[in-house]
Amino acid sequence: MQMQMQSQSNHWEDREREKEIERERVGGAAMLKSRSYFHYYLVPDKHKHRPCFFLSLASVALIAAALLISVLFSNASPLSLQDTILCSLRNRRISSGTPTTVSYNPADTHYRTTPTQLIAVLHYATSTVVPQQSLEEIKVTFEVLRSLSPCNFLVFGLGQDSLMWSAFNPGGTTIFLEEDPKWVQSVLKDSPTLHAHMVRYTTQLSQADDLLSTYSYEPNCLPGRAYLRGNHQCRLALTGLPEEVYETEWDLIMIDAPRGYFPEAPGRMGAIFSAAVMARARKGPGVTHVFLHDVDRKVEKTFAEEFLCKKYLVKHVGRLWHFEIPPAAQINSSTDVAANSRFC
Repeated sequence: MQMQMQSQSNHWEDREREKEIERERVGGAAMLKSRSYFHYYLVPDKHKHRPCFFLSLASVALIAAALLISVLFSNASPLSLQDTILCSLRNRRISSGTPTTVSYNPADTHYRTTPTQLIAVLHYATSTVVPQQSLEEIKVTFEVLRSLSPCNFLVFGLGQDSLMWSAFNPGGTTIFLEEDPKWVQSVLKDSPTLHAHMVRYTTQLSQADDLLSTYSYEPNCLPGRAYLRGNHQCRLALTGLPEEVYETEWDLIMIDAPRGYFPEAPGRMGAIFSAAVMARARKGPGVTHVFLHDVDRKVEKTFAEEFLCKKYLVKHVGRLWHFEIPPAAQINSSTDVAANSRFC
């Protein structure tokens, strides 16, 4: 009996010893796991081994590439702006249950994702540099582009907003005119899809008052006879632009250059005058939309009132004026002497 009790006692001790060993093993594993997590958060990234992370990243990249290829090269079912992933949030409900809607414009149905748009999304998503104009100013031109695109859009200036303007006009013609050749090369190096030209201006900002007071004495500067290509008699006419600028009828003209903030700068006198001449020479239906930035400056404001005309000003937001200028055929008849002697 005593031997049996001793045997049971030994068996019980063995069981307890086994349980203790098991607890130590589990506890040790847990501690080891905790230490590995602690090590993960403390060790610098360059010393971490994360094969699963890179595998996941590679998978995401492959999926994204497949989606982009399907968007760009699918002929069977081309994706409109509303159907793309970038616009999939349209009409999605927020947590409160209230639907959030984006205004729909039938003109948007022609939109397709273009390489320039994709580059623009990548550029502005990863850059700390923002466009020169404010959001409210940008909206003014965007709404017109949205209703007319694809259209012909001429921009005086090349800058941080150029990719944006080009992306807003998919399928259309958007040309940028810039005075600084080094800046043209720098921008096109990063954004090769942009269509930009280097142009030379013959005026200086310090000449603004003289140009304004004397242009009316030159017949080829007057609205009835004014033209641009080869018009060397009129100092305000831009005669050195690329041929495609003269040969294209522009639906929108943005004037945000050349420089005009120091006496030796070219100033925007010629750009404003030439925009007025191009708008009045329009042969097609509708008006020419002219957008002038920096109207808080004297020269921009004065020349706009002289050549673009306050009566055609339809919107003023921030430092931006938006004009809708009708063609000369709608403004006056060829026998109207007064109308042919003044722009406004």
